[in-house]
Amino acid sequence: MAGKKRGQWNSSFTFILASVGSAVGLGNAWRFPGLAAKYGGGTFILVYLFMMIILGIPLLMMEISMGRKTQCGAIHAIGALNKKFQWIGWSATINAFVIVTYYAVVFGWVILMAAVSPLFSRLTGNPEEAGKLWMNTIQTTGTTDGFSKTSTPALIALIVAWLLIYVCIRNGASSVSKVVKFTVFAPVVCLLIMAVKGIFMPGGMAGLVKMITPDFSQLFTADVWIDAVGQVFYSLSVMMAIMFAYGSYLPKTSNIARDAVIIALSDLGVSLLSSVVMFTTMGGVGMLDNMSTSGVATAFIIYPQAMVKLTGSGIFNAFFAFVFYFCLCTLAIDSAFSIVEGVSASIADKFRLSAKKTTVIICVLASVFSVIFVTGSGLAFLDIVDYYANNINLVFIGILETIAVGWFFKTGKILEEINRNTKKFKMPKAWFYISVKVIAPLLLIGFFVWNMFGLITKQHGVYGSADGYSLTSNIVLGWVVSAVVILFGIIFSIVESVKFKDGRYDPVPWDECTDADDLYDFENEKAAETKE
Repeated sequence: MAGKKRGQWNSSFTFILASVGSAVGLGNAWRFPGLAAKYGGGTFILVYLFMMIILGIPLLMMEISMGRKTQCGAIHAIGALNKKFQWIGWSATINAFVIVTYYAVVFGWVILMAAVSPLFSRLTGNPEEAGKLWMNTIQTTGTTDGFSKTSTPALIALIVAWLLIYVCIRNGASSVSKVVKFTVFAPVVCLLIMAVKGIFMPGGMAGLVKMITPDFSQLFTADVWIDAVGQVFYSLSVMMAIMFAYGSYLPKTSNIARDAVIIALSDLGVSLLSSVVMFTTMGGVGMLDNMSTSGVATAFIIYPQAMVKLTGSGIFNAFFAFVFYFCLCTLAIDSAFSIVEGVSASIADKFRLSAKKTTVIICVLASVFSVIFVTGSGLAFLDIVDYYANNINLVFIGILETIAVGWFFKTGKILEEINRNTKKFKMPKAWFYISVKVIAPLLLIGFFVWNMFGLITKQHGVYGSADGYSLTSNIVLGWVVSAVVILFGIIFSIVESVKFKDGRYDPVPWDECTDADDLYDFENEKAAETKE
């Protein structure tokens, strides 16, 4: 067999940067501030911090450690616990593929807004027209009856987005390591510039006060806790096949316990910085009551209205519009290519394929499916698929994953892997066990039941019915997509077990997993066998 060829992070710092880049995305920049505004600022921040500590950090450590131990993506990493669990990894991988098909479109929208940011100079003082700029540019509607119309600008932006995503991950950990050194720090610099500007605007401090002032009555509502859990999971990129892949590129000497805490705190820091920008800017232009939990509405309708009210100088306003959307571009690209990498690594490791060729195939297939979201009904289609992929699929996968780890495997083995190289800080046994075995499954089950109850009883199984989403579109883009994610995971596992009875593609059991420096290069191994 050939020697080890699997790509690795060139340092622990690079791994942290890449993971922070994956965790810190558009949700930090627009959804977190929106939820803070909805639930009384400081209240949501406190609940989010609590959920991150008791749930986010332990589960982040869990997935990273499983990736490092097995040196494989989600399918094999979960299958290493018991090969019957492989279908959970399959479902996580398929759902991640679904998510990246529309996330790339949002990335394209951001690129498009950055490109047209000079138009803000002539829209100064005209917030109504500024709020229409995005909709006029992408030529889309919020209904599902404009499928035949395709927006040329949005399509071009989507192509650019996919080219950028591929360039960033074409060589796996090697190329990602080079990219994240810029894409992680650039948005922080942009956000700092905008935060300083916002704080010194008249009314900026009023926005900051609103951000940190808690409304303790919100603590007794279920929604704030459910939204905080959802934000933690989505923000930290857990249950999406990503952290298995990133963990698989770690050397055996890495300190997972320390690195995971740094990643989580960095993610929280960017969320808070984004909130400062949003609250102070909105306060400075007198629009504090306009903040929305909808990221799309905030970024593409509400914020442009605020941009043209920043100052009386059109050039200055256009400059800050570009800074804002450039910041969103750098946030979006890290998250986008990390999702693709999670999918690619999982498939490549499963079938011992070339990582580079697998990445090309995944990018091409996902880009083809993405086109549906740049049609005339793209916005409505995206809204439907996003709801089912995150509120239904992601939560259900989280339930399966935590039950598999917490109740059908020796949790202590994973904790041992987490604490393998720690000296000063170790993940406490009680914290990890209670989180993985009890709190995470129960909360996720509660979250799932709550979502399903509202969807079935209040909306009669049709998400967005009040906005005109048809039953047909909900079935095709919602229920069918969810069924594909879950059922195809099971079907793939069954077909695979029948087709490959010799077990050549079975995952290596946990106790037999080798260390990083003993791994084999699957592609070269195949070539060697062929020669023999």
